[in-house]
Amino acid sequence: MPSAITMSAGTLNVPNDPIIPFIEGDGTGPDIWRASVRVMDTAVNKASGGRKKIHWHEVLAGEKAFNKTGNWLPDQTIEDFKKYLVGIKGPLTTPVGGGIRSLNVALRQMLDLYVCLRPVRWFTGVPSPVKKPGDCNMVIFRENTEDIYAGIEWAAGSPEAAKFLAFMEKEFPKEFKKIRFGSVQAGKDWGASIHHPELYPAPAVGVGIKPVSKPGSERLIWAAIEYALKNTSKSVTFVHKGNIMKFTEGAFKDWGYELATTSFRGKCVTERESWILGNKEANSDLSAEANAKMIDPGYDMMTPDQKKKVVAEVETVLRLWPTHGQGKWKSMLMIKDSIADITLQQVLTRPKDFDVIATMNLNGDYLSDALAAQIGGIGIAPGANINYITGHAIFEATHGTAPKYANLDQVNPGSVILSGEMMLRYMGGGVGGDADWTKAADLIIKGMDGAIGARTVTYDFHRMMEGATKLKCSEFGDAIIKHMG
Repeated sequence: MPSAITMSAGTLNVPNDPIIPFIEGDGTGPDIWRASVRVMDTAVNKASGGRKKIHWHEVLAGEKAFNKTGNWLPDQTIEDFKKYLVGIKGPLTTPVGGGIRSLNVALRQMLDLYVCLRPVRWFTGVPSPVKKPGDCNMVIFRENTEDIYAGIEWAAGSPEAAKFLAFMEKEFPKEFKKIRFGSVQAGKDWGASIHHPELYPAPAVGVGIKPVSKPGSERLIWAAIEYALKNTSKSVTFVHKGNIMKFTEGAFKDWGYELATTSFRGKCVTERESWILGNKEANSDLSAEANAKMIDPGYDMMTPDQKKKVVAEVETVLRLWPTHGQGKWKSMLMIKDSIADITLQQVLTRPKDFDVIATMNLNGDYLSDALAAQIGGIGIAPGANINYITGHAIFEATHGTAPKYANLDQVNPGSVILSGEMMLRYMGGGVGGDADWTKAADLIIKGMDGAIGARTVTYDFHRMMEGATKLKCSEFGDAIIKHMG
């Protein structure tokens, strides 16, 4: 009897016949969905010996929803995703000219799907612009509900922006000075310099606010650390721009370290702690002050209070010796951080240094697409939006609708297929009695590896691979099924 996936005591309960809502998507969505659903159904059937079956339940969003109901995102769609917990979707059109800014963002916010999960891995043979794409193997935990995606902004010259600027000028004059053209007079002065003061009767300044909260940051970071521990990952890296935005991006990093070293103390070590412990292991007679000089090259130029702080840090870390010393820390999860701009360079030059990444929204957006380029492009990049507390999750294609290819059976269905693989693996982490869902996910990876390895690919890869056979979207799904074995 088909039934819903449920959540109890923090664990998914997955029946043998789960009802899973799906949105086929706009543009190329129907083509992709037809190929993808056959791959997922075949994998589940093979892995379970016919014991398990997904009962697909279509829900509406995007153009199809608007054409049928006059609503881009019907209430019933939200209710069904809430009821059945786990779902999957193809690419959606973002309506132009008002209303919902993005249907994808709306779904994430309405269901509080605070984790955007983006695994990045290379399939042998996929064309890549880098020399060693296989070194790029990491998972991004991108915060989904705060930062710029909160959508708090006002247009330049609007009454709302003017009101906010006037408030800043009155209540926070020191900070207001940082807004270069925030005052009416500054705008007129600039206008006069180009002989058109009348162009700036009001401050031409758009205003945006980026909220970053401790609870919002901690739940994202908690999920990343738990994932890393469960999957025996080497490290979790907090990516941030805290050197500039100290109380938002910097706070994200600080809260991350605080969480890791309290809630996960026995299972992790920070990078800085590893230096201190390693120094002591190399020289057991090393004093706390000498250790401090080794971890902070600028120690001798510090003030006395700054020096005391670093020495106190060393002494605190050395108290971990019974649990972390004598090399014990080397088998623990490494917690570290990296500035966003250098991270975008280092994921290219030294990708093996990264494993699990936890970051805020905008940084995660940049990183996800930059990494996708290294492993074959966004057309094959899967994604998921998850609330690990309630169990709600929507797995999705990360690319656009590509309407000019609609109904041509041409495009690569890899993003939705691999999102389905993520969905099955998520379901396999729950209570199901056996690992059939995880085995089904493994079969999809095996099939994808085999199809691409045999150079039987869709046009996007075919044009960059010598000796490849070009397949239609539906035929690529068949090739994946064939290589499941």
